Amino acid sequence: MTAADTFADFVDHLAEALDDEASAGSSMTGEDWATRLHFSRFHFDRMIRSVAGEPPHAFRRRILLERAAYRMVTTAAPLLDIAVEAGYGSHEAFTRAFTRAYGVAPAAWRRKPGHLQIAAPSDVHFHPPGGLRLPVRDKVTSMDLLTKMVEHHIWLTGEMVRVAGRLSDEQLDQLIGVDVDEDEQSIRRLLSRLIGQMGMWNAAMATRDYDWSVEEHESLTSMRERLAVEAPTYLTHVREVVDANRLDDTFVDALCLPAEVFTYGGMIAHVLTFAAHRRTLVALALDHHGVGELGWGDPMRWVAEAASS
Repeated sequence: MTAADTFADFVDHLAEALDDEASAGSSMTGEDWATRLHFSRFHFDRMIRSVAGEPPHAFRRRILLERAAYRMVTTAAPLLDIAVEAGYGSHEAFTRAFTRAYGVAPAAWRRKPGHLQIAAPSDVHFHPPGGLRLPVRDKVTSMDLLTKMVEHHIWLTGEMVRVAGRLSDEQLDQLIGVDVDEDEQSIRRLLSRLIGQMGMWNAAMATRDYDWSVEEHESLTSMRERLAVEAPTYLTHVREVVDANRLDDTFVDALCLPAEVFTYGGMIAHVLTFAAHRRTLVALALDHHGVGELGWGDPMRWVAEAASS
């Protein structure tokens, strides 16, 4: 059995232990783990370190801290209970370890949570709700399509804002019969929300507040200015996540009350799904007012042309 095989077995056993909330794998010592996998402590530690880039006890502690951070966001459990689940005998010991790993004390992080994953050489992390995420071995080249869909969304939103400049304020604010949200919709409101949706998620990923008031009867000039900032920022997030095959990685949306944990892939799918509906309503409304050059906004031809350019 190779060191890589031993590491894989260790990760599998640790993932199984995480399902046992009473122990969370924290009650086992390094000797226990070595014995469980039929090695001496010396050889076990050396093999795990050679593959993971960190000794097994540090690897295990980091995973349990990431799990603790997730528990802090998604439950109201007392910090002492979470500390015990993570294998710490006191609140003080847990606070010291958590602060070293995340840069802030647990209580402060719980009030304003950030990124769940702690940087690690192996890129193996806790994956909510109760597993471990291993780095993928093969790059999924089809994810390029996801990036192109986001690029198309940004391009089409900009084009819609451009051609909307031909309409009067009365036409911009005319109510659309089919609504995507509880509020009544117009071209102005939908275009502002298309841009705001990217701005909102940019804010969530940066753990900062989003100013919803900007979407109240927003001018086309303001939309153009915001799109020029929010669209490139959002597209950069998407490209970085797709290029690193991190669609299953999680981040904390502290803008939600209470805060929630989402995967990057889920967030991108959410944006594209709701944006497609809003864009279709805008396209139909524009056509109703005699501005039909964008058609339905179908990405099929756009993606093909982008691939050949």
